[in-house]
Amino acid sequence: MAFVDVGGARLEVDRIGVGRSGAAPIVMLHEGLGSVAMWKDFPHRVAHATARDVVVYSRAGYGHSSPAALPRRVTYMHDEALVVLPALLDTLDIRRPVLFGHSDGGSIALIHAGRSGRPVAGLALMAPHVIVEDLSISSIAAAKVAWATTDLRGRLARYHDDADAAFRGWNDIWLHPDFRAWNIEDCAAAVAVPVLAIQGEDDEYGTMDQVERIARLSSDVEIVRLADCRHSPHRDQSEAVLGHLVRFVDRLP
Repeated sequence: MAFVDVGGARLEVDRIGVGRSGAAPIVMLHEGLGSVAMWKDFPHRVAHATARDVVVYSRAGYGHSSPAALPRRVTYMHDEALVVLPALLDTLDIRRPVLFGHSDGGSIALIHAGRSGRPVAGLALMAPHVIVEDLSISSIAAAKVAWATTDLRGRLARYHDDADAAFRGWNDIWLHPDFRAWNIEDCAAAVAVPVLAIQGEDDEYGTMDQVERIARLSSDVEIVRLADCRHSPHRDQSEAVLGHLVRFVDRLP
């Protein structure tokens, strides 16, 4: 584990250097409540399965990274994709990554690939959001109740220096009335690289419509529908995710 300074923030980064020479590294982007530690051993499994270097980091406000400015803005994923992520890639001397994003991380990957103007080898997305669905809002509202009535705070505190701030930063903006109009279909339409879009059929935070919209908007999209799978395919169907990921990166130019 290491820390890098990016735009005035100190971000925790784990770099797994097992890749073959010349293969584009995989940069993993976590979900709205994620962190380096919450991936557990999955980044190492990705690295060894694909024979590529893997970089995983905690965004500001998560894990052991610096605190984030709260409340977040409606544009917080654009800020991450177009300001923070480019600066991090430059700091780490990563020039043409495969972006592998989960949930919010998948949306950040889409925005970066579609709008940053920087080279990307491909996108692997798990449960990405391109629009705000009623299902998402209902589940995020239920998470707010769980935060107040269950041990959710204690469970998240194992992975974040400030679990309250991590939760509020995600929950508050998604439940803000202004966020209902959030939409990144324009970014998806501008993506010009291959996309692997993985969606669990039992996802409590989004429907299959999310990845189907990406497939209609972008020219090279492979959709994977996983049965018996909720919002975290890498936990519910890890072997299937790894298999699809390996085949996807192996066909990248």
